[in-house]
Amino acid sequence: MSFTLEICANSVQSALAAQAGGAHRIELCQSLEQGGITPSYGLIRQVRALLQIPVFVLIRPRPGDFVYDAHELAIMQADIVACRELGCDGVVLGALTPAGRIDVPRCRELVALAHSLPVTFHRAFDDCADLAQALEDVIATGCQRLLTSGGQASAEAGQAALAALVQQAAGRLHIMPGAGISPANLTALAAHTGVQEFHASARQQLPPSPHTRLAEFAAVRWETDAATVAALRRVGDDL
Repeated sequence: MSFTLEICANSVQSALAAQAGGAHRIELCQSLEQGGITPSYGLIRQVRALLQIPVFVLIRPRPGDFVYDAHELAIMQADIVACRELGCDGVVLGALTPAGRIDVPRCRELVALAHSLPVTFHRAFDDCADLAQALEDVIATGCQRLLTSGGQASAEAGQAALAALVQQAAGRLHIMPGAGISPANLTALAAHTGVQEFHASARQQLPPSPHTRLAEFAAVRWETDAATVAALRRVGDDL
């Protein structure tokens, strides 16, 4: 498998920067500062119209934990259908049980609803106590890819667990490290884990807007940096 770089993009500007920097694919979301939630219908449509690279969409109805009630699952189902109708290339999702395990039945339903769209299971996986069992459960959902930091705050800290997950998966799905991926650690992570598909935000903090008068509207904003994406591509292409 050749090197693949997925960039987490939270806006039209970030999506265009990711493409300009050489990303192979984006994961589109909003509210990245809260861990990411499902982007609006308008944002999905605009990004899909503008980009030539694949667009995967995060299906997450709210910030916080990954234990969802029936209303939240209905929202997730509707969002998956919207992504199919808008011509998206894949979706990214995950759900856990109150006991902290992969919610296999509900995730299977969501994967089935995606039909032919590839599905990535996201970092809800890293909230599970038993990663080996969680991997088997993710495989049972039908997901084709797993985004994980190896249960740690960063992929670099979790590289031993990532390597073990790659061995356990044995090609049954793609393991994609994410969290703290940078040009400085990409080569070592690839060598230690044996993977060549990575997820990064490559983000930079924007300066405060001069047009904002009230402090309550002056939230921190992050956008993808095309130069960082390009640096990741240069390192990755040499793997």
